[in-house]
Amino acid sequence: MSLFLAAVGFGLVTAAVLAIAAVGFTLQFGVTDVLNLAYGAVMIAGAFLAYVLNQAGLSVWAALPVVIVACSAGSVLLNSRIYTPFKQRGASPITLVIVSLGVTLIIEFGVQALAGGTSVSYNLAQGPTLRAGGLILTAVQIAIIGVSLVVMAGVHVMLRYSKLGKAMRATAANPALARNCGIRTGRVITTTWAITGAMCGLAGVVFGIDAGSFSPTSTDVFLVLILAAVFLGGPGQAYGAMLGAAVIGIATEVSAAFIAADYKYVVAFVVLLLMLGIRPSGLLGARA
Repeated sequence: MSLFLAAVGFGLVTAAVLAIAAVGFTLQFGVTDVLNLAYGAVMIAGAFLAYVLNQAGLSVWAALPVVIVACSAGSVLLNSRIYTPFKQRGASPITLVIVSLGVTLIIEFGVQALAGGTSVSYNLAQGPTLRAGGLILTAVQIAIIGVSLVVMAGVHVMLRYSKLGKAMRATAANPALARNCGIRTGRVITTTWAITGAMCGLAGVVFGIDAGSFSPTSTDVFLVLILAAVFLGGPGQAYGAMLGAAVIGIATEVSAAFIAADYKYVVAFVVLLLMLGIRPSGLLGARA
Protein backbone atom coordinates (compact mmCIF):
# COMPACT_ATOMS: atom_id res chain seq x y z
CA MET A 1 0.00 0.00 0.00
CA SER A 2 2.83 2.42 0.83
CA LEU A 3 4.37 1.78 -2.61
CA PHE A 4 1.02 2.49 -4.26
CA LEU A 5 0.52 5.75 -2.35
CA ALA A 6 4.07 6.87 -3.11
CA ALA A 7 3.39 6.20 -6.81
CA VAL A 8 0.16 8.21 -6.59
CA GLY A 9 2.20 11.10 -5.20
CA PHE A 10 4.58 10.98 -8.15
CA GLY A 11 1.54 10.67 -10.41
CA LEU A 12 0.05 13.88 -9.01
CA VAL A 13 3.26 15.76 -9.82
CA THR A 14 3.38 14.29 -13.33
CA ALA A 15 -0.29 15.14 -13.80
CA ALA A 16 0.38 18.73 -12.67
CA VAL A 17 3.15 19.20 -15.25
CA LEU A 18 1.13 17.41 -17.90
CA ALA A 19 -1.99 19.51 -17.23
CA ILE A 20 -0.16 22.78 -17.91
CA ALA A 21 1.27 21.42 -21.15
CA ALA A 22 -1.87 19.61 -22.34
CA VAL A 23 -4.26 22.50 -21.66
CA GLY A 24 -1.98 24.88 -23.55
CA PHE A 25 -1.68 22.42 -26.43
CA THR A 26 -5.41 21.74 -26.71
CA LEU A 27 -6.34 25.46 -26.49
CA GLN A 28 -3.85 26.16 -29.25
CA PHE A 29 -5.27 23.40 -31.42
CA GLY A 30 -8.92 24.20 -30.69
CA VAL A 31 -8.72 27.92 -31.44
CA THR A 32 -6.09 28.04 -34.20
CA ASP A 33 -6.78 24.66 -35.85
CA VAL A 34 -3.05 23.90 -35.98
CA LEU A 35 -1.77 20.59 -34.55
CA ASN A 36 1.52 22.09 -33.43
CA LEU A 37 3.81 19.12 -32.78
CA ALA A 38 6.66 21.58 -32.20
CA TYR A 39 5.04 22.32 -28.82
CA GLY A 40 7.42 19.98 -27.03
CA ALA A 41 10.43 21.56 -28.73
CA VAL A 42 9.36 25.01 -27.53
CA MET A 43 9.00 23.52 -24.05
CA ILE A 44 12.57 22.22 -24.03
CA ALA A 45 13.87 25.52 -25.44
CA GLY A 46 12.21 27.24 -22.49
CA ALA A 47 13.71 24.71 -20.09
CA PHE A 48 17.20 25.39 -21.47
CA LEU A 49 16.71 29.16 -21.32
CA ALA A 50 15.88 28.77 -17.63
CA TYR A 51 19.00 26.60 -17.26
CA VAL A 52 21.21 29.30 -18.83
CA LEU A 53 19.76 31.93 -16.51
CA ASN A 54 20.10 29.55 -13.56
CA GLN A 55 23.78 29.02 -14.36
CA ALA A 56 24.19 32.80 -14.55
CA GLY A 57 23.09 33.09 -10.94
CA LEU A 58 19.31 33.43 -11.06
CA SER A 59 17.09 30.96 -9.26
CA VAL A 60 14.86 28.86 -11.48
CA TRP A 61 11.78 30.57 -10.10
CA ALA A 62 13.24 34.02 -10.83
CA ALA A 63 14.07 32.89 -14.39
CA LEU A 64 10.53 31.65 -14.93
CA PRO A 65 8.96 35.03 -15.95
CA VAL A 66 11.70 35.54 -18.56
CA VAL A 67 11.04 32.08 -20.00
CA ILE A 68 7.29 32.68 -20.08
CA VAL A 69 7.69 35.94 -22.00
CA ALA A 70 10.26 34.46 -24.39
CA CYS A 71 8.19 31.36 -25.21
CA SER A 72 5.06 33.48 -25.60
CA ALA A 73 6.80 35.76 -28.10
CA GLY A 74 8.42 32.80 -29.84
CA SER A 75 5.07 31.06 -30.29
CA VAL A 76 3.49 34.18 -31.78
CA LEU A 77 6.39 34.44 -34.24
CA LEU A 78 6.14 30.73 -35.03
CA ASN A 79 2.52 31.22 -36.04
CA SER A 80 2.93 34.51 -37.91
CA ARG A 81 6.13 33.62 -39.77
CA ILE A 82 5.65 29.91 -40.45
CA TYR A 83 2.15 28.48 -39.95
CA THR A 84 0.08 31.45 -41.18
CA PRO A 85 1.94 31.79 -44.52
CA PHE A 86 1.43 28.08 -45.17
CA LYS A 87 -2.28 28.35 -44.30
CA GLN A 88 -2.66 31.37 -46.60
CA ARG A 89 -1.25 29.27 -49.42
CA GLY A 90 -3.92 26.65 -48.81
CA ALA A 91 -1.73 24.09 -47.05
CA SER A 92 -3.65 21.05 -45.80
CA PRO A 93 -3.70 20.09 -42.09
CA ILE A 94 -1.32 17.18 -42.73
CA THR A 95 1.10 19.60 -44.43
CA LEU A 96 1.08 21.78 -41.32
CA VAL A 97 1.79 18.70 -39.19
CA ILE A 98 4.82 17.91 -41.35
CA VAL A 99 5.93 21.55 -41.12
CA SER A 100 5.62 21.39 -37.33
CA LEU A 101 7.81 18.28 -37.27
CA GLY A 102 10.41 20.17 -39.29
CA VAL A 103 10.22 23.07 -36.83
CA THR A 104 10.73 20.54 -34.01
CA LEU A 105 13.98 19.32 -35.56
CA ILE A 106 15.20 22.87 -36.16
CA ILE A 107 14.55 23.92 -32.55
CA GLU A 108 15.92 20.75 -30.96
CA PHE A 109 19.09 20.63 -33.04
CA GLY A 110 19.52 24.37 -32.53
CA VAL A 111 19.34 23.90 -28.77
CA GLN A 112 21.70 20.93 -29.01
CA ALA A 113 24.21 22.95 -31.06
CA LEU A 114 24.20 25.71 -28.46
CA ALA A 115 23.97 23.66 -25.26
CA GLY A 116 25.52 20.35 -26.28
CA GLY A 117 23.94 16.93 -26.34
CA THR A 118 24.42 16.03 -22.69
CA SER A 119 21.79 16.19 -19.97
CA VAL A 120 21.74 19.16 -17.62
CA SER A 121 20.13 19.90 -14.26
CA TYR A 122 19.00 23.02 -12.42
CA ASN A 123 20.70 24.22 -9.27
CA LEU A 124 17.62 23.89 -7.11
CA ALA A 125 17.15 22.72 -3.55
CA GLN A 126 14.23 20.34 -3.18
CA GLY A 127 13.34 21.64 0.29
CA PRO A 128 11.95 19.56 3.13
CA THR A 129 10.17 16.29 2.44
CA LEU A 130 6.56 16.19 3.56
CA ARG A 131 4.85 12.90 4.40
CA ALA A 132 1.14 12.21 4.68
CA GLY A 133 0.50 8.54 5.18
CA GLY A 134 2.20 6.86 2.25
CA LEU A 135 2.40 10.05 0.20
CA ILE A 136 5.91 11.49 0.04
CA LEU A 137 6.41 14.85 -1.65
CA THR A 138 9.16 17.44 -1.53
CA ALA A 139 8.42 21.13 -1.12
CA VAL A 140 9.33 21.72 -4.78
CA GLN A 141 6.90 19.02 -5.92
CA ILE A 142 4.13 20.58 -3.84
CA ALA A 143 5.00 23.95 -5.41
CA ILE A 144 4.63 22.42 -8.89
CA ILE A 145 1.19 21.07 -7.99
CA GLY A 146 0.23 24.47 -6.57
CA VAL A 147 1.39 26.31 -9.72
CA SER A 148 -0.60 23.91 -11.87
CA LEU A 149 -3.75 24.42 -9.81
CA VAL A 150 -3.40 28.20 -10.09
CA VAL A 151 -2.97 27.95 -13.88
CA MET A 152 -5.99 25.65 -14.22
CA ALA A 153 -8.08 28.07 -12.15
CA GLY A 154 -6.88 30.95 -14.32
CA VAL A 155 -7.84 29.08 -17.51
CA HIS A 156 -11.28 28.37 -16.06
CA VAL A 157 -11.87 32.03 -15.16
CA MET A 158 -10.63 33.18 -18.56
CA LEU A 159 -12.79 30.78 -20.57
CA ARG A 160 -15.95 31.22 -18.52
CA TYR A 161 -16.00 34.84 -17.45
CA SER A 162 -13.78 36.98 -19.71
CA LYS A 163 -14.59 38.50 -23.09
CA LEU A 164 -11.40 36.97 -24.46
CA GLY A 165 -12.43 33.51 -23.29
CA LYS A 166 -15.84 33.82 -24.91
CA ALA A 167 -14.22 35.06 -28.12
CA MET A 168 -11.81 32.11 -28.05
CA ARG A 169 -14.68 29.66 -27.62
CA ALA A 170 -16.63 31.30 -30.45
CA THR A 171 -13.60 31.27 -32.75
CA ALA A 172 -12.95 27.62 -31.98
CA ALA A 173 -16.58 26.69 -32.65
CA ASN A 174 -17.07 28.59 -35.92
CA PRO A 175 -14.47 31.14 -37.10
CA ALA A 176 -16.58 32.45 -39.98
CA LEU A 177 -19.63 33.02 -37.80
CA ALA A 178 -17.45 34.62 -35.12
CA ARG A 179 -16.09 37.10 -37.69
CA ASN A 180 -19.59 37.90 -38.89
CA CYS A 181 -20.56 38.64 -35.30
CA GLY A 182 -17.82 41.26 -35.06
CA ILE A 183 -15.14 39.20 -33.30
CA ARG A 184 -11.63 40.00 -34.50
CA THR A 185 -10.64 36.39 -34.97
CA GLY A 186 -7.13 37.26 -36.16
CA ARG A 187 -6.42 39.10 -32.92
CA VAL A 188 -8.00 36.27 -30.91
CA ILE A 189 -5.77 33.71 -32.63
CA THR A 190 -2.64 35.79 -32.03
CA THR A 191 -3.57 36.22 -28.37
CA THR A 192 -4.18 32.48 -28.11
CA TRP A 193 -0.69 31.76 -29.42
CA ALA A 194 0.71 34.21 -26.87
CA ILE A 195 -1.16 32.63 -23.95
CA THR A 196 -0.49 29.03 -24.95
CA GLY A 197 3.16 29.89 -25.65
CA ALA A 198 3.43 31.25 -22.12
CA MET A 199 1.92 28.03 -20.78
CA CYS A 200 4.36 26.07 -22.93
CA GLY A 201 7.32 27.91 -21.40
CA LEU A 202 5.99 27.34 -17.91
CA ALA A 203 5.43 23.65 -18.67
CA GLY A 204 9.00 23.35 -19.97
CA VAL A 205 10.51 24.73 -16.77
CA VAL A 206 8.40 22.62 -14.38
CA PHE A 207 9.10 19.61 -16.62
CA GLY A 208 12.82 20.23 -16.18
CA ILE A 209 12.40 20.60 -12.42
CA ASP A 210 10.35 17.41 -12.13
CA ALA A 211 12.59 15.37 -14.43
CA GLY A 212 15.73 16.30 -12.49
CA SER A 213 17.85 16.25 -15.63
CA PHE A 214 16.94 16.84 -19.26
CA SER A 215 18.46 16.98 -22.74
CA PRO A 216 17.41 18.73 -25.99
CA THR A 217 15.26 15.75 -26.97
CA SER A 218 13.71 14.95 -23.57
CA THR A 219 10.25 16.27 -24.45
CA ASP A 220 9.96 14.04 -27.54
CA VAL A 221 8.64 11.23 -25.35
CA PHE A 222 6.73 13.61 -23.08
CA LEU A 223 4.84 14.79 -26.16
CA VAL A 224 3.37 11.28 -26.25
CA LEU A 225 1.79 11.92 -22.84
CA ILE A 226 0.56 15.36 -23.94
CA LEU A 227 -1.19 13.87 -26.97
CA ALA A 228 -2.63 11.05 -24.87
CA ALA A 229 -4.06 13.52 -22.33
CA VAL A 230 -5.45 15.81 -25.06
CA PHE A 231 -7.16 13.08 -27.07
CA LEU A 232 -8.34 11.23 -23.98
CA GLY A 233 -10.15 14.36 -22.79
CA GLY A 234 -11.28 15.40 -26.27
CA PRO A 235 -9.29 17.56 -28.71
CA GLY A 236 -9.87 21.26 -28.17
CA GLN A 237 -11.46 20.71 -24.76
CA ALA A 238 -9.53 22.50 -21.98
CA TYR A 239 -11.40 20.73 -19.20
CA GLY A 240 -10.97 17.43 -21.00
CA ALA A 241 -7.21 18.01 -21.11
CA MET A 242 -7.21 18.66 -17.36
CA LEU A 243 -9.06 15.40 -16.74
CA GLY A 244 -6.95 13.51 -19.26
CA ALA A 245 -3.75 14.79 -17.63
CA ALA A 246 -4.92 13.55 -14.23
CA VAL A 247 -5.79 10.10 -15.59
CA ILE A 248 -2.64 9.70 -17.69
CA GLY A 249 -0.29 11.18 -15.08
CA ILE A 250 -1.47 8.94 -12.26
CA ALA A 251 -1.87 5.83 -14.44
CA THR A 252 1.65 6.03 -15.83
CA GLU A 253 3.37 6.54 -12.49
CA VAL A 254 1.32 3.89 -10.67
CA SER A 255 2.04 1.38 -13.45
CA ALA A 256 5.76 2.23 -13.27
CA ALA A 257 5.75 1.18 -9.61
CA PHE A 258 4.62 -2.35 -10.43
CA ILE A 259 6.01 -3.01 -13.92
CA ALA A 260 9.11 -1.84 -15.77
CA ALA A 261 9.21 1.97 -15.82
CA ASP A 262 10.02 1.92 -19.55
CA TYR A 263 6.49 0.66 -20.22
CA LYS A 264 4.66 3.55 -18.57
CA TYR A 265 4.29 5.37 -21.90
CA VAL A 266 2.74 2.22 -23.34
CA VAL A 267 0.26 2.28 -20.48
CA ALA A 268 -0.68 5.85 -21.43
CA PHE A 269 -1.70 4.77 -24.91
CA VAL A 270 -3.42 1.61 -23.68
CA VAL A 271 -5.62 3.81 -21.45
CA LEU A 272 -6.22 6.13 -24.40
CA LEU A 273 -7.15 3.32 -26.81
CA LEU A 274 -9.49 1.67 -24.32
CA MET A 275 -11.30 4.95 -23.69
CA LEU A 276 -11.50 5.89 -27.36
CA GLY A 277 -12.93 2.47 -28.10
CA ILE A 278 -15.82 3.41 -25.81
CA ARG A 279 -16.01 7.12 -26.66
CA PRO A 280 -14.07 8.09 -29.82
CA SER A 281 -14.56 11.83 -29.24
CA GLY A 282 -12.83 11.66 -25.85
CA LEU A 283 -14.20 12.03 -22.35
CA LEU A 284 -15.57 15.55 -22.82
CA GLY A 285 -15.62 15.76 -26.62
CA ALA A 286 -18.89 16.24 -28.48
CA ARG A 287 -20.46 13.07 -29.82
CA ALA A 288 -20.67 12.77 -33.59
